[in-house]
Amino acid sequence: MKTNNRSFTIVHANVVTPTGIIHDGAVTVQDGIISYVGSASGLTRAGIEPVEIVDAEGNYVMPGFIDIHVHGGMLEDFSMPSQKGLDAITKLHCSQGTTSMLATTMTMPKTVIENVLEEVHQYMSGDMPYAQLVGVHLEGPFISPKWPGAQNPVHIVPPNKKWVEQWEERFPGLIKQVTFAPEREGACELIAFLRKKGIVAAAGHTDATYDEIMSAVDVGLHHVVHMFNAMTPLHHRKPGTAGAVLSTPAISAEIIADGIHVHQAAIKLLASVKTNHNLILITDAMSAAGLGDGEYMLGDLPVIVKDNVCTLKESEGTLAGSTLTMIRGFRYLVQEVGLSIEQASEAASGNPAKLIRIGHRTGSIETDKQADLLLVDQDLELKQVWIKGRQIENK
Repeated sequence: MKTNNRSFTIVHANVVTPTGIIHDGAVTVQDGIISYVGSASGLTRAGIEPVEIVDAEGNYVMPGFIDIHVHGGMLEDFSMPSQKGLDAITKLHCSQGTTSMLATTMTMPKTVIENVLEEVHQYMSGDMPYAQLVGVHLEGPFISPKWPGAQNPVHIVPPNKKWVEQWEERFPGLIKQVTFAPEREGACELIAFLRKKGIVAAAGHTDATYDEIMSAVDVGLHHVVHMFNAMTPLHHRKPGTAGAVLSTPAISAEIIADGIHVHQAAIKLLASVKTNHNLILITDAMSAAGLGDGEYMLGDLPVIVKDNVCTLKESEGTLAGSTLTMIRGFRYLVQEVGLSIEQASEAASGNPAKLIRIGHRTGSIETDKQADLLLVDQDLELKQVWIKGRQIENK
C-alpha cells in the first residue's frame, strides 16, 4: 500500500468521479498528475504498464477534501500565525483528509489581519509539506454587531472596500473569500470590488432581511457561511437570511455537519434545495481541533470545549467554532443525513473547488488534474492521503 512515488496506479478501487462511481476502477498518476481514470480492464487498452501498483482492495478512491472555512487546530490559530503553527494546522487537517484549505481569520484589528496575509503569503511561497494553503478567507471584521457569534465585537467595523483593495494590491490573488454583513453601509461597494477580482462575496454574521439579501445578490453576493448559524432565521412571514438562501439557487451555502451546529433535518432540507454544485461542507474548526476537552482560544477570545462542543467562556451557550474534521463531516453527511457518497464528495471537494476557482486543477478525479486523492474504506474511515501524488505520512 505504501508509496512515496509520484507515479503509480491504484487498482481494484471504487473511484468516485463527477459522473459517478467506477467499480473495479483504476487511477494512474504520473509525476503527481492524474493521467488515467477508468476501469481496471481499460489499462491495457490504454497502453498503460504500471510502474508501481497500489491495491485499493475494493475501497473508495475519492478526491481530497477542500476546507474553505477553518480557523486552526492543535492549539494553533490562523489569526495568530507562525510558520511552525501553519505546519501544525495543515498537518492535522491533512491527516483527516483535507488536501487544500483556506486560512480563515477572525474579526481582528487591521494590523493583525495584515500579519496573517503576510505569514500565509510567505508560507505558500515555500514547500508546503501537508495540506496546501490555497489562499485566505477573511471572516470579518465587516460583520453585524447584532450577530457576532464567537467574534470579538470590539473589532467589528463597517465594510471597508479600501482595506480590501490595499490587501489585494499587496497580495494579488491571496484573498479568496470575504465574509461580511451585506446590510451594512459600504457593503454594495465591497461586493462590486470582490466580484471584479473573482473573490467570493459571502454573507455571514448578518442581520439582513430577505429583501436586503436579495438586493445584495443583484450586485454579486453569491455565498453564505455556516448556514443557519449567526444569521436572521427562517420565519414564514419574515424569511430572513436563511429563507433567502434556501429559496435562491444563486447562493451557495456552507454547512457544519457535526450534529451540534445544525440539526440533521435542517441539513437535509438544505441539501434538498442546494443540488446545483452549491452545497459546501466546512469544519469551522478552531485551535482545539485534534485535541480533547479543555480551555482554548479562538482569535483573542477564550473558549471552553466539552464533549466536542465549543462555547465562549464568557458567554455560555454561544457556539465558538468546532473540533470537526472533514472526514467526520463527510461521514455525517452520508451516515446521518443520508447523502450518497457522490453527493457528499461533491460537497466536500468539487463544489468548494469550483467556488474558489481552483476546480481546473483539483477537487475531482479527472485526467490532467493534481493527484489529490483519498483512500477510504467501506465504513468511511480514512486509510491514505496523497497530495500531488505524494503519499502523506501522518506521524
